[in-house]
Amino acid sequence: MRVHLKSGIVVAGIAATAFTLSACSSEADPETSETPEAEATSSVAAASGDAVDLSGVCPADIKIQTDWNPEMEHGHLYAMLGDEYEVDANNKSVTGPLIASGEDTGVDITILSGGPAVGYAQPNAQLYSDPSIFMAYVGTDEAIAHSTDLPTVSVFQPLEKDPQMIMWDPATYPDVASIADLGEAGTTVRVFPGGVYIDYFVGAGILSADQVDTTYDGTPAVFVSEAGKIAQQGFASAEPYIYENEVDAWGKPVAYELINDAGFPKYAASMSVRPADVTEYADCLTQLVPIMQQAEVDYYDGTLKDSVKDLVLELVDAYDTGWVYSAEVADYSFDTMIADGIAGDGPDGVLGTFDADRVAELFSIVDPIFTEQGIEIADGLTPEDLYTNEFIDESISLGF
Repeated sequence: MRVHLKSGIVVAGIAATAFTLSACSSEADPETSETPEAEATSSVAAASGDAVDLSGVCPADIKIQTDWNPEMEHGHLYAMLGDEYEVDANNKSVTGPLIASGEDTGVDITILSGGPAVGYAQPNAQLYSDPSIFMAYVGTDEAIAHSTDLPTVSVFQPLEKDPQMIMWDPATYPDVASIADLGEAGTTVRVFPGGVYIDYFVGAGILSADQVDTTYDGTPAVFVSEAGKIAQQGFASAEPYIYENEVDAWGKPVAYELINDAGFPKYAASMSVRPADVTEYADCLTQLVPIMQQAEVDYYDGTLKDSVKDLVLELVDAYDTGWVYSAEVADYSFDTMIADGIAGDGPDGVLGTFDADRVAELFSIVDPIFTEQGIEIADGLTPEDLYTNEFIDESISLGF
């Protein structure tokens, strides 16, 4: 059974001390930097399927740190791996040529597992503890919380909505249609400790403090034993299917609402780099980000869905972390990501862009929460410091 610990904000400076520094990433050759005209051509080439050569401007091995065990939410990354890959079961990683629309780009990509593979350290902590890692998943609330010790800039967001949700038993609460309704009903809501969204829900009056139970451990035992009397956090892309079909003691549907739809508009798992790398690897990102956009399109249009699913299931077995992930859950996850708008274009109709108003709204929500908790935010930090849309190809969209 899934034990999902990726929702809390951790003071990653502590987590980072558990890891030793490894070799630095390959440096780009400054003499190969492209002109703006060449950069634009490369971006169009990535979208059109023409061959793109990333060698010389990107690290020879583009290492990307994810936030959890292999799962379909990460499909946009696995879609860039060709057939010739190598699995490192000890380090819980997979490496192979980075493929763009069927063409080898001249560099490798390594996708690093998170969660138990790294002692539950956050990806931004890994990004700083291992300089060979080029990108990492970072949520916007995490980027704000760690703006002083682990600053990051997001360059592409693969998820339009955070898949985190609160679920409940619709048979017990037939009149509940939202998290706010759970608040009015006085229902106990069981969550992991440290979730900023819960602090917001309490502060905004959506839930009351005495409703929140922070003893959730990722297992279904308490939810089942309470026979539907409590609500519980989870991920819309997995738990609803698991509880109905794979938890025999429950075996019936659950209802849920995404935390995004309840008023906490974070971007989850955004592709992020260290601030200096935005400039140092600008030529790389100009070509790489459109490749990432197109890979996500090819994944969600079904072209690469089956090959990604097969790889995810292979990696789950090879890594053997205790993570249980069935083919049926994988299919459910893929379908739900589309149906619930978790994967989708931004308000501008472009895949992967950050909406300035949305980032500013989240900033205004979490700033007082972090101040109250004693979390130091970088002096002068603005919402615009957290992301850039400069590398996005505005011609690429999912169409939904």
